[in-house]
Amino acid sequence: MILMLPQVATVAKAEKENSTVTTLTLNISLPRAIPGQFVMAWLPGFDEKPLSLAGASPVKISVGERGPFSSRLCGLKKGGKLWVRGPYGRGFELEGKKILLVGGGYGFAPLRFLADQARKKKITATAICGARSKSLLMAPASCKTLFTTDDGSAGIKGNVLAAMEGLFAREKFDTVYTCGPERMMGSVARLAKKKKADCQLLLERYMKCGIGVCGHCACGDRLVCFDGPRFGYEMLSNPEFERVWRDKAGHKVPI
Repeated sequence: MILMLPQVATVAKAEKENSTVTTLTLNISLPRAIPGQFVMAWLPGFDEKPLSLAGASPVKISVGERGPFSSRLCGLKKGGKLWVRGPYGRGFELEGKKILLVGGGYGFAPLRFLADQARKKKITATAICGARSKSLLMAPASCKTLFTTDDGSAGIKGNVLAAMEGLFAREKFDTVYTCGPERMMGSVARLAKKKKADCQLLLERYMKCGIGVCGHCACGDRLVCFDGPRFGYEMLSNPEFERVWRDKAGHKVPI
């Protein structure tokens, strides 16, 4: 993995997607980046964190407001500056003629990027975007998009699995792509396996370097930044998947 120097980027557009997520469009492009890869976003003097790409030309990142760093990023307006290095990691591989994208929360952002690429390659895509309530849903992808909410405030009442079951009852999908809360992804992968479809999962872990050196992003014997963040069914047998992650100090914390 190559340590790339950060480049300064200016916010060209800041769009509030829902009550917690802001999508920033930057004035830089990473034409070789693919969906599923990530960049390290840096605010000098404050912190640096990994963010999945929501677009590459121009670069887009969707930020969920969870702590001090993400709050600062979400507070950037047009003309605001940050530093970006990357792209890093193994991204999604488009496989099959008919695919299903299943996202939860801001995990839907890289799947929208994937939907754009599928459309360019004339691959038929269907997407499911799930959230606890209407106020937490993301904007639809550039393909048929179903919405689910736990409280029934928008779309199908229930979680993404109910929508998946309904789709598989009527259609066959070659590959399922999923990104979101880890336990959701595990359930999605098990259902996809039951339906005899391939599956690719996009994991999120705390990272400091992004290049396989610090080890903070370890999930079992896998480094999410270097071996992933895209994984397949092998992750279901990983002893830490869906169970623990490492905090800022490297301590294991139950999910």
